[in-house]
Amino acid sequence: MKINILYLLSMLLTFASCSHRNLAYFSDLEEQAMYQEKIVNEIEPKIQPYDLLSITVTSLNPEASALFNTGTISTVSSITNFSTTNSSIGAVAREGYLVDQEGNIKFPVLGKVKVAGLTKTQVTDKLEKLVQEHLKEPIINVRYLNYKITVVGEVNRPATFTTPSERINIIEALGMAGDMTPYGKRENVLVIREEEGVRKMARLNLNNKEILNSPYFYLQQNDVVYVEPDRMRQVQASTNTRTLSIIASVTSLLIVIATRIF
Repeated sequence: MKINILYLLSMLLTFASCSHRNLAYFSDLEEQAMYQEKIVNEIEPKIQPYDLLSITVTSLNPEASALFNTGTISTVSSITNFSTTNSSIGAVAREGYLVDQEGNIKFPVLGKVKVAGLTKTQVTDKLEKLVQEHLKEPIINVRYLNYKITVVGEVNRPATFTTPSERINIIEALGMAGDMTPYGKRENVLVIREEEGVRKMARLNLNNKEILNSPYFYLQQNDVVYVEPDRMRQVQASTNTRTLSIIASVTSLLIVIATRIF
């Protein structure tokens, strides 16, 4: 009888502290040597207000080109890389063009140029046509200086990351944040995105390979990735140390009583 009670108590404690979780990404992907499919969801991001752009102009006439390369100097704080692996705090400020609230930049010689709502390719083409009135065969190079995404929630290193490339997917973003903790719900990851004055939210199931075709698989400028905690983490957060101590003491007392009686 004593053995049965002890066994029952230990089983109750085990089931109370454990729950089955699927911690694998793309767990429904068949085990085979190779899997391939055409990429259909990669979309070039559009420039938004408050983006910081690097724009350089070159041509056969360096002296004339210099007139178009006097961008507004931006402070270090506006382009700081918040990545824990590549911090640029204290770095020398770089030149850039800040997109204002109306979606314009102030470009040398040309004045105000509307760029919001356009892709980098479209801005490059637009500036080439405008600059051609002043330079022969100009070459325009446009890059983001503050292309950033934020990863928070049940990850090991939550932070805002400034990336050197505009092509980053949600798996890469989680890798930058040190991956999810075991408590992160891989089947319910929230992506928050702002486009053309509209805030959109989508929940992604990273256990499912269909996420590879989602329009939210590739992240865009200022996207926020939130990894929701599972129920066990919520229980831990809501239960203080004193309560856990009481539960442990009561459990120990029950075991002692059971051993003495039986």
